[in-house]
Amino acid sequence: MNSQSSWITTVISEDIVRGALELERTERGVLTHRLPARARTQFADGQMAMAQSQPSGVRLVFRTSATAIELDTLPTKMIYIGAPPRPQGVYDLIVDGEPTGHAIAEGGNTVTIDMATGTAQRQSGPVSTIRFADLPARSKTVEIWLPHNETTELVALRTDAPLELAVGTKRDVWLHHGSSISQGSGAESPSRTWPALAASLGGVDLINLGFSGSALLDQYVARAMRDTPADLISIKMGINLVNSDVMRLRAFTSAMHGFLDTVRDGHPVAPLLVVSPVYCPIHEDTPGPGAFDFDALARGEMRFVATGDPAERAAGKLTLRSIREELARIVTQRSADDPNLHYVDGCDLYGAAENEELPLPDQLHPDAATHNLIGERFAQRVFADDGAFARTV
Repeated sequence: MNSQSSWITTVISEDIVRGALELERTERGVLTHRLPARARTQFADGQMAMAQSQPSGVRLVFRTSATAIELDTLPTKMIYIGAPPRPQGVYDLIVDGEPTGHAIAEGGNTVTIDMATGTAQRQSGPVSTIRFADLPARSKTVEIWLPHNETTELVALRTDAPLELAVGTKRDVWLHHGSSISQGSGAESPSRTWPALAASLGGVDLINLGFSGSALLDQYVARAMRDTPADLISIKMGINLVNSDVMRLRAFTSAMHGFLDTVRDGHPVAPLLVVSPVYCPIHEDTPGPGAFDFDALARGEMRFVATGDPAERAAGKLTLRSIREELARIVTQRSADDPNLHYVDGCDLYGAAENEELPLPDQLHPDAATHNLIGERFAQRVFADDGAFARTV
């Protein structure tokens, strides 16, 4: 084992961080944000603040011949009273494109949430050190993918050999926006969320703006996408609009057009893909709002239910089926003047047949196997020679 004096500490900066839109310097180190500061002043509640601070798709990338790497982090872990413990945040190590190891940061801060009352209590905890050892001594490209489900403050990065910038490893940038399913809820680890897997299979660099509970056609997200350099763009929209019950069909149509208009202001000709919701039985024909199933919670299970009335669809309340129909119509209408606008039906990625074989464990979020399925199907369809993100060179 190396002595402390043999370690080389590298400043964590934008040069080695990918997948974040902004870094915030703190007293201890660095917080990564997936939305810029201006957008972060426009949150209506704490849900988006929490989601965007959880570094889904964010990773440290560098070259080194180091055989050992240490990363000091301060995670923030969520505890839900009465619910099963949430999975610990995982740090994935990728070496020259190959999964090589993973680690979990113990300790850290905790936020304890009472879902019955909506109250939360925060408790501070210690910094944790994760370590990857016995790495090959050759020069190599190293990626450390940060947890997709834990806010993570990066305190220090140490190696037993110098670091270099990973020059020449950047590829086309894929900018994606979606819900908790895109953020990675239920995935095995951060490099195995469906967007991360699809990006790996497609040979692109991912910026993941998947926000748990918060894919709501917010204009500050559209502006962030407008202003973020990207070669390929996708918007997966629907489930949060239904389970939050924030708008009716009239408002949805206008908001979706406005969101696309704003993105197009910054990316007028980039391939732009609209993806409708994957299959979710509780909301296919039943509007929101969605809610925790407190009967299941009393049994120690985390499950969700739809509380709306299917008859209310006639008055414009949204269901997944109505959103798919309207998204397909919007894309058909707009693509007459925008040949780089495309549509994928989410049920082609995960539909009723797949739900029979791989049901959603909590009635809302896919499990690890389903993330793999969605990622593979997305890559096969979208990065194919005739797909929306087909290479042109």
